Amino acid sequence: MVKKPTTGMKDIMPAEMQIRDYVTGLVKEVYGGFGFQSIETPAVESIENLCSKQGGENEKLIFKILKRGEKLNLETAGSEADLVDSGLRYDLTVPLSRYYSAHANELPSPFKALQMGPVWRADRPQKGRFRQFVQCDIDILGDASYLAEIELITATTTLLSRLNFKNFTVRINDRKMLKAMASYAGFNEADYDNVFIILDKMDKIGVDGVREDLIANGYDSECVSKYMDLYENVTGDIAGIEYLKETLSDHLPSETVESLETIIEAASAIKATDFNITFDPTLVRGMSYYTGTIFEIGMDEFGSSVAGGGRYDEMIGKFTGNKTCACGFSIGFERIITILMDNNFTVPTSGEKYAFLIEKGADKDKICEVMKEATELRKKGAVVLVSQMNKNKKFQKEQLVSEGYDINNIKDFYCTEFRK
Repeated sequence: MVKKPTTGMKDIMPAEMQIRDYVTGLVKEVYGGFGFQSIETPAVESIENLCSKQGGENEKLIFKILKRGEKLNLETAGSEADLVDSGLRYDLTVPLSRYYSAHANELPSPFKALQMGPVWRADRPQKGRFRQFVQCDIDILGDASYLAEIELITATTTLLSRLNFKNFTVRINDRKMLKAMASYAGFNEADYDNVFIILDKMDKIGVDGVREDLIANGYDSECVSKYMDLYENVTGDIAGIEYLKETLSDHLPSETVESLETIIEAASAIKATDFNITFDPTLVRGMSYYTGTIFEIGMDEFGSSVAGGGRYDEMIGKFTGNKTCACGFSIGFERIITILMDNNFTVPTSGEKYAFLIEKGADKDKICEVMKEATELRKKGAVVLVSQMNKNKKFQKEQLVSEGYDINNIKDFYCTEFRK
């Protein structure tokens, strides 16, 4: 038998589980205050939905599930399609789109959804990155206005502030802006996705690196030069958006500029904590289903983004045949937990914690006495642990202190007498 969990998955110890439960409760409290309603979808989705060419690189990382019973016939199978009919979900957006397409008539419009749950990707594991991990999404379905983006950014930054995070950065862009810049430079529309993949490396290889990579991929040097000039001249503020508005006037819809400026100004004006919000024309987001505004939150403590999302107005229509506006924001739940653990985060407690240690061999009267006292304290809101006293009592108490028990609230109960 193998004691270790499967590669890329992990057992969760009580100290971490306490933090995870606390963050989960805070998520529901904060997002609930913004009117988001909790839903749940199955872990398993139809393989047709998961392989719909909307999940980008994630579709290469699906844990696929074999057909069951009589439907699984290995002898007659000619391809993978004959063996597989479902898979573990790789995110929560595709399941949400299916869910909404099936239940839209039973839901309010617009609908503000909160969904938390495990997802699976056959990825290369690393710190804060697992093959099974929890995602936490909020989405607004049926709202075409930029009010949706403002609400999503405000709710997410409020949650982070409640976890005592400050001075993080919200980066915002629009897929229409990305396409307008590529069009202005003269790239063919069929090449946009590949150009954007190279552009997405900007934070790692810089402007010169992106320029060299584009030329190495065979793109016309004049197009590349015109494209990179935009990024060398644009700034990460409203002035930068205005510069692109003027430069890209024949390629960029005016409502895209108005939307970006309004979202940035509104989110800055009503923010609940200290953070920066900046226009980032290099922000791409990997999912191919994004159609408009996209955003990420970066945090110095982690060295990468801890939340991301955007507008995906065409995905639900693939299920229903009718366009349904949708926008969502997902926090990196596992990354948030990793940061909190690394910073020795302590879960706030409202009541005191007591530990009653009973010596082995105590009679029933002594046990009843201890249990009665524990019951009375619990009625008053205290956390009370009743446990057998170990031989190494000193080490036992040190463990309890590390778990948040005050040494003065750890009581010893012996067979014949009580001593503190």
